Amino acid sequence: MVSQEQRRRQLAREKFLRQQERRRSARRKARTRNAVIASVLGVILVGSVVSYATGVFKNDDSKETAAAEATPSASPSKAPDPCEKAAAGKVKSLSYKKEPAMTIDTSAKYTMKLQTTCGDIDIDLKAAAAPHTVNSFNFLVNKGYLDHTKCHRLTTMGIYVLQCGDPQGTGMGGPGYTIPDENLKDKSLKGNVYPAGTVAMANQYNASTKQGRDTGGSQFFLVYQDSQLPPDYTPFGTISESGMKVLKKIAAAGESTGQGDGAPNATVVINKATVTKS
Repeated sequence: MVSQEQRRRQLAREKFLRQQERRRSARRKARTRNAVIASVLGVILVGSVVSYATGVFKNDDSKETAAAEATPSASPSKAPDPCEKAAAGKVKSLSYKKEPAMTIDTSAKYTMKLQTTCGDIDIDLKAAAAPHTVNSFNFLVNKGYLDHTKCHRLTTMGIYVLQCGDPQGTGMGGPGYTIPDENLKDKSLKGNVYPAGTVAMANQYNASTKQGRDTGGSQFFLVYQDSQLPPDYTPFGTISESGMKVLKKIAAAGESTGQGDGAPNATVVINKATVTKS
């Protein structure tokens, strides 16, 4: 016969085991969530670094676009496309062996305008804080590199960003060269949060191995809602108020998988990009 004391100890042990299992389950869920979050910003840069890994975040060895990774259990209902038909024209096939020479005036003000099918997005560039990044975009934009390119990825869970800058539209494209990380101690990045309105670089940094620094290319992301992220992605611009309205319209249309991470339902094409100095 089991005594009351033995029964009490048995119940206590069962309670302890249940608590341990809940903690393990919570850790598994956290790892899965982090894998989804970081995979949004990881890119494979053609002609540069061999491959990317996301460190504590799960690396995907597949050649498919990350937007097609998740397979929903049921077909999500697609929101109406709020954007117009893309302008006539084709993406230019451009690749360069090395980062362009510095030509910008870091004391001047630069603005990048993305004339998209969903509306214009104006971005104030941080030339003094991120000179290599701004100089690179000044070079690429003047070559027509971003013209007619699609913004290929929208994330609506965990972090809230629209990713653009890949001529291939797959998440695997780049200009053939890489640029250094910059401005990672920007005063706007408080508490590991990239605030709404931030424009920052995607890269190949692996937080687990501490490798993959200075691997930015041409892909960048626009933050439409405060997003919890470590300061590993070069913040190089701020979106105008009117541009934020366009960005939120794109986000409101949702993404294609219904899983919080996929191609935007809105057909976001950059018809023309320009950089101006004032």
